[in-house]
Amino acid sequence: MSELLWPGVAMHVVSGKGGTGKTTVAATLAMALAREGRRTLLMEFEGRQGIAQLFDVPPMPYEEKRVAVAPGGGDVWALAVDPEDALLDYLEIFYNLRRAGSALRRMGAIDFATTIAPGLRDVLLTGKAIEVVRRSDKGGSDAYDAVVLDAPPTGRITRFLNVNSEVSGLAKVGPIRNHADLVMSVIASPRTAVHLVTLLEEMPVQETIDGIHELRQAQLPVGGIFVNMMRPPLLDRSERDLALHERLPMDDIARQLSAAGITGDTDTIARALTREGTDHARRVDLEERELQRLEELEVPVLKLPFLPGGVDLSSLYELAGLLDNQGVR
Repeated sequence: MSELLWPGVAMHVVSGKGGTGKTTVAATLAMALAREGRRTLLMEFEGRQGIAQLFDVPPMPYEEKRVAVAPGGGDVWALAVDPEDALLDYLEIFYNLRRAGSALRRMGAIDFATTIAPGLRDVLLTGKAIEVVRRSDKGGSDAYDAVVLDAPPTGRITRFLNVNSEVSGLAKVGPIRNHADLVMSVIASPRTAVHLVTLLEEMPVQETIDGIHELRQAQLPVGGIFVNMMRPPLLDRSERDLALHERLPMDDIARQLSAAGITGDTDTIARALTREGTDHARRVDLEERELQRLEELEVPVLKLPFLPGGVDLSSLYELAGLLDNQGVR
């Protein structure tokens, strides 16, 4: 079994280029971290109800709900965070003004405020996550062993997390600045790890590399890279070399097709198969190069396979087991 990754981390932020399976990886990570009796909270911010679809539960209100039981008796809870409700929480926790916040919602003031000051929206969203993380300091019954954020895509993850810079033009002092400082005291600490999800394709890999550099420049804690939807090579090394140079033995393939009882024009079928073999070898060659680029970043690289039947709740258990074998627990 692999060495334990990210000991002491309470908040795992999962980002990635669109289409890389970011939500699936976040859910899998929450499941893996909940194994053996632990309790995790999976949070989403983008209003897509992706968590509800993965766990096959009704659309989630702004309320923490248990969505799965992990192997060993742990629990996975989920929360879909809404900026308006996060602001109401903020007003209640810090000012005991929830009723005033409800009046602001009816007036449309909340939408107005978060539109003219987008940095405020991110402070509220990340602030809700920090409030959950800090529950463990108090040891209450509503505390979690880990919080996993299904965060915005790689292109804006640094801006989303670096709330101090986002509110610099909004508030130099006062409650909002104090709240932003509180958020950053957790986000920029060893209690947080920011993970990026990618596929072994040129554009997602480059965006991941750029994202890692941006996070490091902003002094935000980089966790690991999750390579999603990996496919195993179907040819061994010598066969791939032949395929790359378009030298697969087409006559032998045609004879084997006939021996297997394939009727029709076996030569034409063999030519089609050799073209497929060449395309496959080129793809595997590209993936190996892209994987090497990621490994040069000197952060943990975790690998998850492509599941031909799609992803459902049973798949999350399978994928969580694979992460456990790689040191996520």
